[in-house]
Amino acid sequence: MERRDFLVTLSAAGGALALQANDASAEKSASPLATDERGEWVSWLHRIARPVLSNLANGTLRRNMPFERGPGYDLHPDATYVEAAGRTLSGVAPWLSLPDDTSSEGRLRHDLREDALRGLTHAVDPKSPDRLNFSAGQQPIVDAAYLAHAFLRAPKALWEPLDAKTKRGVIAAFQSLRDRKTAYNNWLLFAAMSETFLRSIGEAWDPMRVDYALHKIEDWYAGDGWYKDGPEFAFDYYNSYVIHPMLVDLLRVHSAQGKDEAMSARYELARKRMRRFGAILERMISPEGTYPPIGRSITYRTAAFQALAQLALADDLPEGIAPAQVRSALGTVHNRMYSSAGVFDANGWLQLGFANHQPDIANIYTSTGSLYMATLSFLALGLPATHAFWTAPATDWTAKKAWAGIPVPQDHKIEF
Repeated sequence: MERRDFLVTLSAAGGALALQANDASAEKSASPLATDERGEWVSWLHRIARPVLSNLANGTLRRNMPFERGPGYDLHPDATYVEAAGRTLSGVAPWLSLPDDTSSEGRLRHDLREDALRGLTHAVDPKSPDRLNFSAGQQPIVDAAYLAHAFLRAPKALWEPLDAKTKRGVIAAFQSLRDRKTAYNNWLLFAAMSETFLRSIGEAWDPMRVDYALHKIEDWYAGDGWYKDGPEFAFDYYNSYVIHPMLVDLLRVHSAQGKDEAMSARYELARKRMRRFGAILERMISPEGTYPPIGRSITYRTAAFQALAQLALADDLPEGIAPAQVRSALGTVHNRMYSSAGVFDANGWLQLGFANHQPDIANIYTSTGSLYMATLSFLALGLPATHAFWTAPATDWTAKKAWAGIPVPQDHKIEF
């Protein structure tokens, strides 16, 4: 079979069956049911990410990616390409960090990793048609942070293999963002994330951008696992899109780098708050695999569950929530969402909307590239196929049990 035909076959909804048929080792290490579920996750993530990464690798992202915009779109057009690259890489990074193997999944992962590395070279090459523009307005502050998060999640897969010229280009791009100020909300974490990555690789970093972000986010803690997004509370998914995952990971890096006991204490507190928020997210998944379309940026789709997926990846799920129930819940959400008509266009690109092509619900800052934050719900693919997350029998999640009349643990407010 030609590689192109193989990839198309695997990226279809039945890709899980192809993975099972071609991976004898997985059959020995995991139940057929768990193998099918992992294959579905791989199939959806590959279908979402491949158009971005393969085109970036070939220098054709600008040429081939649609530029669909929300009503009243008000960003520089170049922002959409920075968004697509940074957000996609952040979501696929843990999966790409797994070692190579000869399975169908392993071959897909290897090819996508190679595309990612070639794409990163194009991203900072002044001669490339796909050079990413980090100087066009404020939006690159956001998506440099997602790119930094990708490097922190998979340094050996995505950062260390880069050639010296590409590394210098990425560092220069991050440093160039210091001439712009962020919005007074979750954006403070974006500036801090880029500086955190620079510290992690031994480059000069700005402690003030990190310290200010940490103090303000902690000031904005509202209780019971929720942070305000700035001085006022907004009921949306930005606690999962941004706040909990970035806060926990930047505190993890700084507590390890500085061996700072105070920073380590802040890290442990942030983890406790994130676990509580993860428990709330798990309870928001209905028995049918739907969830409330609340707040701004719902076109980011399943990125609403980044915090829960990151907790699973870190083996840090809340007490009483089994890894298998998170796998089952998120897998059902993925299948429900990405099987919906209109989510993808005829060429495989994500389209504006939620459970269909619904461009009118997009915000003024939303375009095609913005949508690739959807990859962030797939972080648990960074766990190997032999992990209990994948091998344990399928388990119903809280709402499914509750609506079936099965006893579930009491829920209550938690203060940290």
